[in-house]
Amino acid sequence: MFDINIQSSIRFDVDKVIYFDPIKLDERHDADYIFITHPHYDHFEKETILNLKNDYTKIIGPKDIYEVALEMGFSEDRIMTVMPNETYDLDDMNFKCVPAYNIDKPYHLKEYNWIGYVMEIAGIIYYIAGDTDALLENEDIICEVAMIPIGGTYTMNAREAATFVNKMKPKVVVPYHYGMVVGTEDDFKLFASLVDSSITVQRAYEKK
Repeated sequence: MFDINIQSSIRFDVDKVIYFDPIKLDERHDADYIFITHPHYDHFEKETILNLKNDYTKIIGPKDIYEVALEMGFSEDRIMTVMPNETYDLDDMNFKCVPAYNIDKPYHLKEYNWIGYVMEIAGIIYYIAGDTDALLENEDIICEVAMIPIGGTYTMNAREAATFVNKMKPKVVVPYHYGMVVGTEDDFKLFASLVDSSITVQRAYEKK
């Protein structure tokens, strides 16, 4: 149902093709929706978005993406800007945006209003966290699958992420955002060892 090629670049192929933070993908022009969590280069890559975009693609993200999306050829009616702590309807989809920021690091400030997403896709509720620390306000998110950064430096690290997930209690957790800029296979191993046995840990990437 979904695959993650690198970092936080997720593709869902259901009745629609939905991307989150796509990067490093070749030309295919198959996107129905592209969701962006924030405008950093490893989450909002112009070249990849143009490789995925077609005449009907809609792009969703924080206000920071609006002008660049226009420059990439999206019409105003196919750009949707969103804010944390708000719920939205888009065509036949309903989703909530949740906060994504750093507590004691300068990379993702709360006032930027960058986001994660909680969305039901093909009957399963997913939490796509974006770049964030382990926020107390997100511990009560109800989801079946949580996609959580573990690389540290710019986000929560493996140990912090495991503690956060154990409080959330999803059925499945997919650790990502490691192995490209920061984080290694050892972070995955540490995270998996600390997650409660009642939660299934699923790999985001193929083991090298």
